[in-house]
Amino acid sequence: MPTVGTERAREALPADAAQPYLDMLAAERGAAANTLAAYRRDLDDYLRYLADGGVDPAEAEAATVRAYIAGLEPRGLKASSSARRLSCIRGFHKFLYAEGCSESDPSAPVAGPRRARTLPKVLSIAEVDGLLAVARERVAAAENRTDAARAKKMLCLLELLYATGLRVSELIALPRSAASTRERFLVVKGKGGRERLVPLTEVAREAMREHLAHVPGEGPWLFPADSESGHLTRQAFARDLKVAGAAAGIREDRISPHVLRHAFASHLLRNGADLRIVQELLGHADISTTQIYTHVLDDRLKGMVRDLHPLNDD
Repeated sequence: MPTVGTERAREALPADAAQPYLDMLAAERGAAANTLAAYRRDLDDYLRYLADGGVDPAEAEAATVRAYIAGLEPRGLKASSSARRLSCIRGFHKFLYAEGCSESDPSAPVAGPRRARTLPKVLSIAEVDGLLAVARERVAAAENRTDAARAKKMLCLLELLYATGLRVSELIALPRSAASTRERFLVVKGKGGRERLVPLTEVAREAMREHLAHVPGEGPWLFPADSESGHLTRQAFARDLKVAGAAAGIREDRISPHVLRHAFASHLLRNGADLRIVQELLGHADISTTQIYTHVLDDRLKGMVRDLHPLNDD
């Protein structure tokens, strides 16, 4: 606790201590709605913990933050989830300190939980080829316009996702105009409002044109749906993707929209793409995020040494 002589005047915290921080994330950093919702859940849980212990957020100490983080594992949270929650709490306390609501940042000396290095789930090239082949067969087998529209929409989603590595939130919210562009790339607004160019294959462009021919009306979305947003939801796409995967012989627990994004990145790297290029295509702000795929590079480099080194007699 600060001494009486050094304590500076503090701003009073509102009843909802988390809201000013969330407002700042939205206004100044362009945080997406899903990000804000996740931060709200994390902070609500943390603030309940403080309230149960009679601790004002502005008076929290490092020991309190450590105790909260240590209590997450017995509740069933993985180390990665605990680390994400600590990151959220750090941002919150830094904000309180910067705004003059607290005398210090109690989260600064708190070390995060150790996380095991986990590799992303990745489909093989043959499995992705099989998934796309099943989707094309369903287009060819459609017996009426309704079935054709449904089959062409799924084929379009698959071709786009594997060809671009888009986040699922970016994919389902593509504008209708994306299907009629003459450019061989899309301009995508990703996390934090950052824009990037995403190249398009001719196959993906053709799939969009075929799908658009079956999209009714003149709405703004490439994948319109009867939902609150007006476009296809992530949950609906994930459900339909698992059905398509099952038809291609892929277990339900091995396929999701994010797994196809992983496949896009891993297959590029396996075929010689530069890690920095893949970082740009995926829209990662930090190269460390992309480095989860270096297991692919490791395999490729080992193969190069095995096949090309002059002293290798095998």
